[in-house]
Amino acid sequence: MKKFVTVMLALLLVATCAVGFAACKTNENLVRLNEVTHSLFYTPQYLAMALGYFEEEGLEIEVVNGSGANNVMTALLTNEADIGLMGCEANIYVYLEGKKDYPHVIAQLTKRDGSFLVAREEMPDFDYSQVNGKTVLMGRKGGMPAMILQYVLNGKGFTNGENVTMDYSIEFGALGPAFVGSQSTGGTGDFVPLFEPAASQLVKEGRGYIVSSIGKDSGEIPYTCYSATDKFLTQHPDKVEKFLRAVWKGTDYALTHQPREIAELVAPYFEGTGVDLLTEAIKNYQEADVWMTTPVTDKAAFERIQDIMQNADELSRRVSYDDIVDNSVASKI
Repeated sequence: MKKFVTVMLALLLVATCAVGFAACKTNENLVRLNEVTHSLFYTPQYLAMALGYFEEEGLEIEVVNGSGANNVMTALLTNEADIGLMGCEANIYVYLEGKKDYPHVIAQLTKRDGSFLVAREEMPDFDYSQVNGKTVLMGRKGGMPAMILQYVLNGKGFTNGENVTMDYSIEFGALGPAFVGSQSTGGTGDFVPLFEPAASQLVKEGRGYIVSSIGKDSGEIPYTCYSATDKFLTQHPDKVEKFLRAVWKGTDYALTHQPREIAELVAPYFEGTGVDLLTEAIKNYQEADVWMTTPVTDKAAFERIQDIMQNADELSRRVSYDDIVDNSVASKI
């Protein structure tokens, strides 16, 4: 009996080790990705998932919606995530706080703001002179969308409280409903910045009109980037390279295929949004030229985002491009 128990324990130990080894082997190929929000703006990433590009690279992707750059950054700093997708302003803020193993930008996904300026009235020949004396919903003060829109408006000669009202009282995620209002109350503001597909949804409903691409108006910046700590980049350079290569296969697809083809592929990641609406939204993003053609972050674009932050009085001092950006892997893609 004792011999039988000993044999059974030995077999159980072997089985446990085998299971553990398999799990470890799987985890070696796992990349834990924390994204700042779930957005059609990141279509190339979802295409890489839908088309099996990560699997082709031998990777397993675990995606978590961080619901904000602060949460994404915290996940990176506490080793709850391997790679974070967010704006590079988060990297700048953490660097200025004096963190030692602060995450670096390792690649760039989008090269401009992905929001569109939506007007309450149709303006086929829109120019910014039509904003004069109007109220523009901005989103949260200090948020990147609000800082960029302020940069554009200031550049067009508008000053809050003088010739335009910049309304910062509504969180960015609530701007659409606030602009539309309800049956009993009218909407707020004359203009609102909205990402897709919210912008196209208002157009479809006849409640708003897209008049301009805010991203084109503000210029190229490292709007959404992939970040990782030096530790992860040093320990897993091959994994990072495989990850970025998969994403840029998705980017190439997004840049070279028709909006409807793309919409049908990413539709499972946006349940409740029809393919027709996704198609129109993706078409707008293609025309606005929002996605990078290379994952390498450009220095001039990095300096422009600091111009934007300084213009909004949200940057205590400028930082060096080399202190924030690490293109060592991106340059290989």
